[in-house]
Amino acid sequence: MREEPEEETAMAWSTRELAELAGTSLRSVRHYHDVGLLPEPERRSHGYKQYGVPHLMRLLRIKRLVDLGFSLAQIADLGDRDEYPEEALRALDAELVAQIERLRTLRTELAEILERRVPTDLPAELAVAGEGKLSEADRHMVSVMGRLLGEEERATYAALLSDEARMPSDDDFESLPADADEPARQDLAERMAEDIRTLKDRYPGLRTLGAQAPLGRQRYRQTLDRAIRDVYNTAQLDVLLRLRGLSREDPPA
Repeated sequence: MREEPEEETAMAWSTRELAELAGTSLRSVRHYHDVGLLPEPERRSHGYKQYGVPHLMRLLRIKRLVDLGFSLAQIADLGDRDEYPEEALRALDAELVAQIERLRTLRTELAEILERRVPTDLPAELAVAGEGKLSEADRHMVSVMGRLLGEEERATYAALLSDEARMPSDDDFESLPADADEPARQDLAERMAEDIRTLKDRYPGLRTLGAQAPLGRQRYRQTLDRAIRDVYNTAQLDVLLRLRGLSREDPPA
């Protein structure tokens, strides 16, 4: 004669047993209860929780979605439905594609940093373009510009950091002492204005630099002006002011 299973023990698992079956931890099971993802089971006469197959299936679904990358909030939004969450899975797949592309970009930048030992405070393309030839002031300005310019504009700016784009007046500007006299300042401003005209012909994108700034044109100008005041000495600032006046006298391109 076959024995009947004892009352309250048929298909009843403890919290620990349920966690082991699902391949998760006691802490996770309790947390899922706390946030309302896993319903509380009935309790046995002696007070212990009594889990059944529905609880196991629900827990397996939660764990699977968590492993796939869903947040608990996203799982909660799916509700108690057990049907195939195609729309949510496709949305997650799109997020993963974007993450993978971002990681590929980061690996490329990391390889450049490791291979060339370039500064980590500069965007990769600017750091490589200016490798080994940036003064301290240049590096500060390049770091700021790297944050202000859009992607296409950074490519134009990177060209300026190359040896081919360096102009004779650049070295004179960098070495200009704070007490430089008025004739020296005016002469340098005029030479720099001529060099800039040459650069704008060579790189037309310079004429609209900042137009694609992610923070907007006004914020670009304000931030750039603040950085210039912080980086350069009084004579260099005067030269830049003269240069701005000379540039306004140029005929439109």
